[in-house]
Amino acid sequence: MSMQNHIKQQRGLFYEELQIEVTYRHAPGRTLDDGDNTLFSAITMNPASIHVDAHANADNEFGQRLVNSLLTLSTLIGLSVAQLTQQTLIANLGFTDIRFPAPVFAGDTLYAESEVLEKRISNSRPNAGIVLLEHRGYNQRGELVVVARRHSMMKRQST
Repeated sequence: MSMQNHIKQQRGLFYEELQIEVTYRHAPGRTLDDGDNTLFSAITMNPASIHVDAHANADNEFGQRLVNSLLTLSTLIGLSVAQLTQQTLIANLGFTDIRFPAPVFAGDTLYAESEVLEKRISNSRPNAGIVLLEHRGYNQRGELVVVARRHSMMKRQST
C-alpha cells in the first residue's frame, strides 16, 4: 500500500480570502532590544542621538533612548506577513495615516493585528485585488504604540 505525501505550503491569504471587518491577530510578537535599535539606526544611516546615545538621553523626558519609529513600523508590517501576505502580495502601493501614539523602548515586545478596511478588484490587473489594511501594534502592556494603513495589491485565487 502506497501512501501519497501531501504538501501544504505556508502562505498568506488571497484577495478572496481577506474579509472586511475581521481582525487578524498575528503571532508571535517580537521583543525589540538595544541591538535591534542600534543596528537598524546604523544601516538606515539615522544617527539621531535619541536612538543611539544612551548617555545623552538618560535625562530626557523618557529617561532613555527610544526605539527608532521606522523599526517599529517595519516590525509591525513584518509581523503580519506570515498570516496575510506571504506569497500572496504582489506589491505595496502606499502607506498612510502612520501614527506613533506611545513610545517604544528597548525591551518592549510588539504585538500586531490587522484589519481589512476596504477591498476591490484592480482596474488594471484582473489577476489582482486592491486591499486597504489597517495595522495596529501594541506593547506588552496592551498600549497602542503604532498604527498604519497600507494599500496592497494582492493575488487573486482565480481570474
